[in-house]
Amino acid sequence: MDWTEWNALLERVHAPKHRLEVALVGKYIDLHDAYLSVTEAIRHGGFACDAHVDIRWIASDTCETPEGAQRCLAGVGAVVVPGGFGVRGIEGKVGALRWAREHQVPTLGLCLGLQCMVIEASRNLLGLSGASSTEMEPDTPDPVVTTLDSQRRFVTGGGDLGGTMRLGAYPAVLTSGSLVAEAYGATEVSERHRHRFEVNGAYRERLEEAGLHISGTSPDGQLAEFVELDRSLHPYYVATQAHPEFKSRPTHAHPLFAGLIRAALERRRGVYASHRGADAADSASVD
Repeated sequence: MDWTEWNALLERVHAPKHRLEVALVGKYIDLHDAYLSVTEAIRHGGFACDAHVDIRWIASDTCETPEGAQRCLAGVGAVVVPGGFGVRGIEGKVGALRWAREHQVPTLGLCLGLQCMVIEASRNLLGLSGASSTEMEPDTPDPVVTTLDSQRRFVTGGGDLGGTMRLGAYPAVLTSGSLVAEAYGATEVSERHRHRFEVNGAYRERLEEAGLHISGTSPDGQLAEFVELDRSLHPYYVATQAHPEFKSRPTHAHPLFAGLIRAALERRRGVYASHRGADAADSASVD
């Protein structure tokens, strides 16, 4: 048996060149196993980048205010906002995402994390202060996240909720040249899902204009599967409606997690800042 791949992995695990702290902002952090697949995928991303990753466990409720987010997240190299259900902790996830966006800290949102990313951008980039999801606020004036058409009768009590989510593997088409396409090295991917809510298509154009791009959709273009902040605004602010953590392996880190860790290490080395400076200089010379 050829152990070359595993020996190389063990070398990166036991003698990594880098060390990085990643904040996991969730509502179930008292039970770490609730996020086991996510934390393992984060560590796999570290293995791929020759880095040891320490997890900073952050209760999302503590990040509702800018002061709370700063206190809890200061100094982390990256932020992950995982999935979940129910209204508790949502405002804290939104607050953590705002902090990460404004502080240029590489960020990955998963499932509900994508929806919170859209809510945060709608409130703070579009000025829609009441923007929310109909899951949390059925009467929100700006339902930027709403029920999937296929799920409406179940959510409104017209069917059995058991086993009726959009569940399982679904294909997606990625925008060529996007951060996610760059991470995957492909424009057609398949990921596992578990959700009832989606980005409201009525707000897509405004989100795009604000710099939050819908960078991956279902093949028919109807469902937003990936979003990302324009790379001129942020080094790595990415989210997916899927659960990519389920496909990550120690020897084959999922591309989105590897991309997150890589972006965090590059940011620490000042690569992104220098690129932005060069872009600004180029713009000035053109003017």
